[in-house]
Amino acid sequence: MKKTFVLDTNVILHDPACIFNFDEHDLIIPIIVLEELDKFKKGNDWVNQNARMFTRTLSKLSDENINKTKISLGEGKGCLQIPFEGFEANVATSTIPIFQNPSVDNQLLSLCLNLKVKYKNLAFVTKDINLRMKARALNIEAQDYESDTIDDPATLSPGYRIVTGLPSNLIDDIYADPVGVPFEDFKEYIDKPVVNEYLLLKNGKQSAIVQYKNKSLVRTLDQHISGIKPKNFEQILATDLLLNPDIPLVALTGLSGSGKTLLSLAAAVQQKKNYLQIYLARPIVPLGNDIGFLPGNIMEKLDPYMQPLYDNLEVIKKESGSSTMIQEMLEKEKIKIIALPYLRGRSLPRVFFIIDEAQNLTPHEIKAIVTRAGEGAKVVFTGDINQIDSPYMDARSNGLSHLIHKMKGQDLFGHIHLVKGERSKLAELASTLL
Repeated sequence: MKKTFVLDTNVILHDPACIFNFDEHDLIIPIIVLEELDKFKKGNDWVNQNARMFTRTLSKLSDENINKTKISLGEGKGCLQIPFEGFEANVATSTIPIFQNPSVDNQLLSLCLNLKVKYKNLAFVTKDINLRMKARALNIEAQDYESDTIDDPATLSPGYRIVTGLPSNLIDDIYADPVGVPFEDFKEYIDKPVVNEYLLLKNGKQSAIVQYKNKSLVRTLDQHISGIKPKNFEQILATDLLLNPDIPLVALTGLSGSGKTLLSLAAAVQQKKNYLQIYLARPIVPLGNDIGFLPGNIMEKLDPYMQPLYDNLEVIKKESGSSTMIQEMLEKEKIKIIALPYLRGRSLPRVFFIIDEAQNLTPHEIKAIVTRAGEGAKVVFTGDINQIDSPYMDARSNGLSHLIHKMKGQDLFGHIHLVKGERSKLAELASTLL
């Protein structure tokens, strides 16, 4: 049944192309939402860029539908309206206690109550959970924006499987052929492997780790990187992905302390001759209350947020015995901390790019980062989809989950979920229980 959706500001800031994702349904963008977007147009953060992008899109659509009360969104799509009614709280609803406070949220709720009279099948779309609760309390249908969400985070593949009961001769074949053995010989024991998926093949005490690619099973080796030795099965797989030049896009997920960032940095340093620069970045999302204004230039402002990356570099210095070399790389900007908001429009050829805490990025931000990759670049996202600090995302809607879901099965992508914390027994216990 055709519906009419009223969009909140946070939906547009989350996805500036959202108006094209409602199929044949009609959309309403209240003027108060445009007023809110105006406040976000200045600045270099992703949210400011998204506001400007949407404004340009809306301007183009308006020019194409000039003198029309409804804006066509294209063939097979619905129409867009920007109604003046309800710009201020309606007197008819002012008797409801919450409308004594003329906040933006209340003006949106008032507009929805007005529009319900005209549009019987109306729904309010917002990323704000509390606002959805308030809307439902007023008998207004309210929904989250779910165009870029996954069904269930638990369904995301960890990037590997354990297969038991293989004949001994097949496992012997894997060790005998360093190039790889045809998958055809194993198909009755392994059900539909995904490209770049890892398989732990077992038969009693016999075992072999392989990766499925090019319709073959290729043996995976336990490799040391920059003096760092993988401590468990998942870290062996992650190391192999990070060192594989044929897989330029990698996602590492897992608990805090599972080694995601450390392994990524170690792999980058190990392969320094293959890349012009090593770029490191993190979303600027503080833990707890923000400390407010920070003095200095952009790099000095970023420094407190990037300290975890420096901590991992110190570990690599100690384990590799190459502290002088790493210090020189930092001084010559071979290893460089960068600010994500300034990536727009750039091209990054032959760069090893590590984005830490990627679970705090939106799907649109992830796309904007990956599309910066030039020839010979490798992009590595690390994060824990269950530790999200952004107020408008969760395990289903964050950019890292979206990336893993959409890229699964692509030749150029690999993902490993690390399940064991290696920072300390205390850190692993806290990640599991708290």
